[in-house]
Amino acid sequence: MYISDAIKYVGVDDKTIDLFESQYVVENGMAYNSYLILDEKVALMDTVDRRGLEEWSKNVERELGGRSVDYIVVDHMEPDHAGSLSYALERYPEAVVVGNAKTFTYFEQFFADDISGRKLEVKEGDTLSLGSHQLTFYMAPMVHWPEVMVSYESTEKTLFSADAFGKFGTLDTDEDWACEARRYYFNIVGKYGASVQTLLKKAETLEIEKILPLHGPILTENLGYYLDLYQTWSAYRPENKGVFIACASIHGNTLEAAEKLAEKIRALGEEKVVVSDLSREDIAECVEDAFRYDRMILCSATYDGGAFVPMEDFLHHLQIKTYRERTVGILENGTWAPAAARSIRGYLDSMKDIRVLDETVTIRSRLHEEDEEALDRLAEAIVRA
Repeated sequence: MYISDAIKYVGVDDKTIDLFESQYVVENGMAYNSYLILDEKVALMDTVDRRGLEEWSKNVERELGGRSVDYIVVDHMEPDHAGSLSYALERYPEAVVVGNAKTFTYFEQFFADDISGRKLEVKEGDTLSLGSHQLTFYMAPMVHWPEVMVSYESTEKTLFSADAFGKFGTLDTDEDWACEARRYYFNIVGKYGASVQTLLKKAETLEIEKILPLHGPILTENLGYYLDLYQTWSAYRPENKGVFIACASIHGNTLEAAEKLAEKIRALGEEKVVVSDLSREDIAECVEDAFRYDRMILCSATYDGGAFVPMEDFLHHLQIKTYRERTVGILENGTWAPAAARSIRGYLDSMKDIRVLDETVTIRSRLHEEDEEALDRLAEAIVRA
């Protein structure tokens, strides 16, 4: 992959991984991005997960063309990026590791390598000259981990953005960027919207022509599109007007009620209504849709005196990812003691600026004709919201 005469891509595509971070389904694999800057001095910008070590090391050697590495810049210490760092230190014994104070704290936790005398600790705004290329470092704590920083190369106006602007999927996957970048953002980084906002303010002061993330494609055109999406996502603003209906159904009766409710909402003129079965669909995609749309309805069967387990799991995910500033409706089902709504309210009450509609629907075992009026009221309320 060509970036420029001086900046080389040396990352790898992992097509064998099934779960990223042992929890996120990645049907199209994962890209671990790593870069070289070739100048009077050579900088290696992060390494890759050890799963890609063999291919990555060959890529690095090919682009070096017999040269060595002077600096290893560690923008992020997480193992999917720093997993091959120990190999790089042994292969390039003169290389100096560039990081911040927390970088080196975490280094000692992950690795046994002795790098005394091989550390260059940087702080906000520090620079590193490679010759005609110069790196400036900006701290980006909690854009995903506390030690994260980004590196800006001023000659080619390139931002090495760490986990920011990343996405699921290998680089040779032909798919819409926003879909998998959105799922990646809300599940990986989304809890830390305030931190992302801080980083975006720093980026506004820079002239950026290329964004080089540690996952996903290199961004070189229409950068305003990507920056605007990150502004929306990190501010917890809905990206689209629409209703997301999340359903946790045991025997199918609650799901039937959810689908009937969706029909009523569409009939009232709502153009975008999405129904997801929490028991069968990727929870990360459901989290993505909850943040994407401005309204949500939670439909759950009662189970062990609370909401059905997939609903509890979904709400726990929303809670830890800082779901906020939305309007939510509730439909519960129960045979002898409906209790799902109470459990759902407990989660929602712990979230910030959530408006829960008064028109909660309770059905008994299955949808009955006499429940239609309550469904109509909930449908009308969510459309008006």
